[in-house]
Amino acid sequence: MKKLLTTILFLGTISVIAQKPNSLTTKEKKAGWKLLFDGKTMNGWRNFYKKDLAGAWQVSDNSIMLDDSFKEGWMAKGGGEITTNEVYENYEFSIDWKISEGGNSGIIFNSQEDDEKNHPYSWKTGPEFQVLDNERHEDGKIPKHRAGNLYDIFKYEPENVKPQGQWNTAKILQKNGNVKLFLNGRMVIEYTIGSPEYKKAVAESKFKDDPMWGTYTKGHIVLQDHGNRVWYRNVKIRKL
Repeated sequence: MKKLLTTILFLGTISVIAQKPNSLTTKEKKAGWKLLFDGKTMNGWRNFYKKDLAGAWQVSDNSIMLDDSFKEGWMAKGGGEITTNEVYENYEFSIDWKISEGGNSGIIFNSQEDDEKNHPYSWKTGPEFQVLDNERHEDGKIPKHRAGNLYDIFKYEPENVKPQGQWNTAKILQKNGNVKLFLNGRMVIEYTIGSPEYKKAVAESKFKDDPMWGTYTKGHIVLQDHGNRVWYRNVKIRKL
């Protein structure tokens, strides 16, 4: 009996051991998931509109980290937005994020590298899954700018974001123009690109003057440099 109890306790301990960061389980591999960050290098990432990567984006503690030691305006010196090389349309994307005190960042998707003069930033064409310290950043006072919201378009309630300094898991599920956003395992926002509800929300937002904003159903996935330290890990995607 003592040996049996020891075995049960041992197996129970194994079951609660967390999965190694930046890795895929056998089940995930069979389902078609691919890592976009190996935990060691920045391979597969580059600056938006560029072929290379600026030095402020580094690998730190098994995470993609933006070093905010120095700033140039509202962005980090040697930073800038970083993008996937590939364009994605129908997919499930998952990423863990952690923000610094008073920090701001974002995950922008369906972004176009089509016109650097008029669309110099990814958020000029694609919507943003907001990453924010709600309690200390000024945007936390604006309902549609809080963490987990589709920035300036849709908010969700009740909120389930974890406090600054803790890891959150964001997921974007997009198929045939239908978009579902998840935060920490719960779907928080759903919309369809081009639907009346979506068009109305865009028309009431800061993006109302660009008729093409947010109309794209495919594009790059981008991590934002908003001048604050931020960490990303477990970055993975599967095509649908």
